[in-house]
Amino acid sequence: MKLFFAPDFSSLADHIALQEAGLAFEVAEVDLESKQLGDGDSYLAVNPKGLVPALQLDDGAVLTENVAILAWIADRAPHLVPPGALGRYQLLEMLSFIASEIHKRFPIYFSLPEDAQESVGDDIVRWFGFLGPRLEHGHLFGETFSAADAYLFVMARGALAMEFPLGEAYRDYVARIEGRPAVQAALRREQGRAQ
Repeated sequence: MKLFFAPDFSSLADHIALQEAGLAFEVAEVDLESKQLGDGDSYLAVNPKGLVPALQLDDGAVLTENVAILAWIADRAPHLVPPGALGRYQLLEMLSFIASEIHKRFPIYFSLPEDAQESVGDDIVRWFGFLGPRLEHGHLFGETFSAADAYLFVMARGALAMEFPLGEAYRDYVARIEGRPAVQAALRREQGRAQ
């Protein structure tokens, strides 16, 4: 199994989830500008969209998109799914929400002229704020880390680095998640250093 990633992109969420799941996998860094892999091969042969993440399974099948990959990983590591009969569906609901209401707004924000970014930036902060009360018990689904926390962590970490005013609860959340051994392992593997 191989995860195709780019440092400081959302593929870090999938990398963290794979580490948390204890699954064996290789990584391949993608140059998103040239769409090339480190060995010179074209990434477009793996993922014609040219975006990360992509997860190539042992049988050669390829999954793309964070929601699909994170759900696939969680299906193999039940501790990454919220408990209860609706746990899998609550996970899918949260992954879809993060993807559609938070993640998708960042490329829009960066594509706009600086004087037009404010309203999209306000939306980003508003949707983070919507999820903020869920973090009172440590994670999105209470005391247990889930695949959705890997995704929210990456989004919040990036937003804080860009100085979005997410508040103390998110600074604490990012620091707490960043201290997890699986997160440190993913960061070291992707960036060659601990964060």
